[in-house]
Amino acid sequence: MDKLADLRKSYERDELDENASASEPLVQFQQWLRQAMDAQIPEPNAMTLATVGPDGRPSTRIVLIKDMDERGLVWYTNYDSRKGQQLAGNPFAALQFHWVELERVVRIEGVVEKVDAAQSDAYFASRPLDSRLGAWASPQSQVISSRAVLVANAAKAAAQHGLSPSRPPHWGGYRLKPDRWEFWQGRRSRLHDRLCYRLEDGRWVRERLAP
Repeated sequence: MDKLADLRKSYERDELDENASASEPLVQFQQWLRQAMDAQIPEPNAMTLATVGPDGRPSTRIVLIKDMDERGLVWYTNYDSRKGQQLAGNPFAALQFHWVELERVVRIEGVVEKVDAAQSDAYFASRPLDSRLGAWASPQSQVISSRAVLVANAAKAAAQHGLSPSRPPHWGGYRLKPDRWEFWQGRRSRLHDRLCYRLEDGRWVRERLAP
């Protein structure tokens, strides 16, 4: 680890100019996400979700974006998990995408709500069978004695629910409704481009931030 402090990279792939960026942050995000997908970046839909517990301590984990529109960004998980419990107590959260190969970061902040049951049902039904059974098998974030517990739970779920398991009541979707976006493009000499969109009186205000 002696060379850790010497690790550095010059960012020179692209630029982010406010005059060439979209006036709406969702449009800008969709453009960047499409470019990440076209570049065949591994899991371009992976995003870090940050929540805060009742003790004021932040917690992060990786989740996958599954839908988006003007209302916000959607992912699915276990409502009884640590993140679910934290969101129940404090609905404010942040998301971050890091597309290393494109030297880009997108940060989104806002309030989180559950999606309606019909939307969660529809997405759950589209998942592979093993994933649907896994939602029944895993008491997410709880302490278990060994992996054998999960295997036994999965076998029990398969025997009980067969080929058409319904959505567990403790599993479903969340939507983050953004009130702030930031788009970061790496630039040479650490003079990075940062554009912030913040919601003010129902409209998006776009501003450049110092790197």
